[in-house]
Amino acid sequence: MGYLSHLTKFQGWLLGFGLVGLALAQVDQPFPHVAPLHHVPTLLVILAAPALLRRWPLSNAALLSLFAFLALHTLGGRYTYTNTPYDAWVAALFGSDLSTIMGWDRNHYDRLVHFSFGLLMVLPVAEILRRYVGVTKVLALYVGVEFVMGISAIYEIFEWLLSILLAPDNVEAYNGQQGDIWDAQKDMALAFAGALIAAFAIWMIERSKQEE
Repeated sequence: MGYLSHLTKFQGWLLGFGLVGLALAQVDQPFPHVAPLHHVPTLLVILAAPALLRRWPLSNAALLSLFAFLALHTLGGRYTYTNTPYDAWVAALFGSDLSTIMGWDRNHYDRLVHFSFGLLMVLPVAEILRRYVGVTKVLALYVGVEFVMGISAIYEIFEWLLSILLAPDNVEAYNGQQGDIWDAQKDMALAFAGALIAAFAIWMIERSKQEE
């Protein structure tokens, strides 16, 4: 247990929930041919987390942000994003599906996750920069937003390269473009919007604390 002995109770529970959620996502997996592309990277992150947290501890808020994003990604990965049945879940609760209420003609779960990536990644990135690099608060937030934009662009390029290598059916199952030629640009714009909101919120919260 030496590998895990330095973890706090909160960190241990969070990693445990992450592993359980990842395991549950494989039960009766509806899309086994693309599931590894979504879930193997998440598993590697969770397994590496104890060593990373030993070397670079994070606050509970930053760690929760990271694992909230991984939870959203794990859920989307189970259903290849495109087939995430949120309409069925909403209809079971309220009697009408969300797409009918909002007038949507596509599954928007992937849009939610891209937005959430921006919203949830700025805090941990900014915290790492301030704690371990020693940059100022404003610069840390700025780089946090730039990090989101850079990773978003790299991910979209990765999807494009993957589309060249995979068969057409597998490409659509993995990247969830759903026939939208501007899908990559919209995904990056949503991540950027989420990052801006997060950076502004963090700045305002810290400013209010300084004024108390």
